[in-house]
Amino acid sequence: MERTLSSDSLFQDSSVSSKSALPLRVLANLMLWQRRLSSRHQLARLDARLLADAGISESQRFEELSKPFWR
Repeated sequence: MERTLSSDSLFQDSSVSSKSALPLRVLANLMLWQRRLSSRHQLARLDARLLADAGISESQRFEELSKPFWR
């Protein structure tokens, strides 16, 4: 369900020192987890008609909503 750019792009700049990379990675992970929670809350609110329009089955929705935020 995740269709956003990977947070890995934040760390491709060679000017980022290894000392400052850890807080950036933590921040990137927190942002990714927040996006996942938000998109799953939106998915949970869709009715059957909107799910069909998006091409998502009830079983696919259940599978996505069953995942923990870190996956």
